[in-house]
Amino acid sequence: MTGIFFSFDGIDGTGKSTQMELFCEWLRDQGHHVVQCRDPGGTELGEDLREIILHKQDTPISPIAEMLLYMASRAQLVAEVIRPALQAGKTVVSDRFLVSNVAYQGYAGGVGADNVWAVGAVATDAVSPDLTLMLDMAVDQASTRLNRNLDRIEARGTGFLNRVRDGFLKEAGQSPDRIAVIDAARDISSVQDDIRAVAQRVIEARGKSIR
Repeated sequence: MTGIFFSFDGIDGTGKSTQMELFCEWLRDQGHHVVQCRDPGGTELGEDLREIILHKQDTPISPIAEMLLYMASRAQLVAEVIRPALQAGKTVVSDRFLVSNVAYQGYAGGVGADNVWAVGAVATDAVSPDLTLMLDMAVDQASTRLNRNLDRIEARGTGFLNRVRDGFLKEAGQSPDRIAVIDAARDISSVQDDIRAVAQRVIEARGKSIR
């Protein structure tokens, strides 16, 4: 039996963490065995790489090297967590996945979207989300929600993050069946309702019922 794989993505400040937790609670209420993870991270190697990528701000990292560090973390996450869970029929929900690097390093970082997708195909061993829920909001509005010290990526400024957002929206426009754009500039319950509605179609298409 093969499980279902969802990922949440978008720029920081759009409410991903809150919406992902609510979504996972709903899935569990529907009888799903949910495995939550984060990318980068989710494994011992991944957490070490996450610290380097996001918080070692005094360590220079080129855009290509940055992308490859993400890919190494993701390869381990797929091998150690995601693939075994899917093979066991569980539902995986990941905070970010490959399209994140396409937007951040591919579009905004200048590495090139096609290059990131190509490397990602190797790193993920062809494992990809059945549905990516891309929470969308204007950069200026999202930035006001970040009440903490900014990590290496967030600190790159509005111009960079606008290119990231544009990259997400371009990819969603090219793959609307796999990337759902959710307007995150609304109240929490309205956003969650839209997330559940689009996810329900994927779940039912896999032959599973929703109560």
